Amino acid sequence: MSIPSPSQAVWHLGPIPIRAYALLMLLAVLVGIWVTRRRWAARGGDPAVVDTIATWAVPLGLVGARIYHVATSWDSYFGPGQEAWRVVAIWEGGISIFGAVAGGAVGAWLACRRHGADLRAFADALAPGLALGQAIARWGNWFNQELYGRPTTLPWALEIDPAHRPPGLESTPTYHPAFLYESLWNLGVAAFVVWAERRFRLDRGRVFAVYAMAYTTGRAWIEWLRIDPSPYVLGLRFNDLVSILGFAAALAYLVATRRTGSAAAR
Repeated sequence: MSIPSPSQAVWHLGPIPIRAYALLMLLAVLVGIWVTRRRWAARGGDPAVVDTIATWAVPLGLVGARIYHVATSWDSYFGPGQEAWRVVAIWEGGISIFGAVAGGAVGAWLACRRHGADLRAFADALAPGLALGQAIARWGNWFNQELYGRPTTLPWALEIDPAHRPPGLESTPTYHPAFLYESLWNLGVAAFVVWAERRFRLDRGRVFAVYAMAYTTGRAWIEWLRIDPSPYVLGLRFNDLVSILGFAAALAYLVATRRTGSAAAR
């Protein structure tokens, strides 16, 4: 018993390729915007402001996601025998949530400044929708048969076609479904963030900080399972190091703002 991988990830509508990866990314963005609009409106804001911020944050988030991926997979694009033009071939996969959050944050900051919106309040409204969007987008890795974990024979192991198996493991058919672990974790993060916000009456960016801590906790152990190429720093996969630093930064923000947050809640 195991989880099969899709037999194809691209369908053609005449000369137009329809890619599962792109469709899931689009769905993830739409769900994230929908949830954020509802949460922003519940706080007395104009939902149209969310759409305006999204026109800045989404494109810059996509650019940031791709830059981060290319920077941490440099040899895959500029190494011997590689084709540098594939840097822009985002339809093949290869984006990073860390880069997406960084680029999206820049876009959101610019849009909030331009339209007089509170960036911290927007981040709090965004947090659960961002986690839900991530849960959806991770299924693109399933279609592309990429970013899976170590070999395993567990009942929920993921079948990988020979063409997508790593060098040296061509005869090993099943692996940990890292995409599924992270998708389920992100669903839990979304629920946890909503619960924590209500339980502790969080505001002023503290909801987003809880999201960052919860996400990076799960990402760290899922990253530990992955066997795709990655740069290492201090003996850690680079994304593990980023997760640790992100968790520490979010925790520091929560500690630094605990009194202002409590005062605001009262």
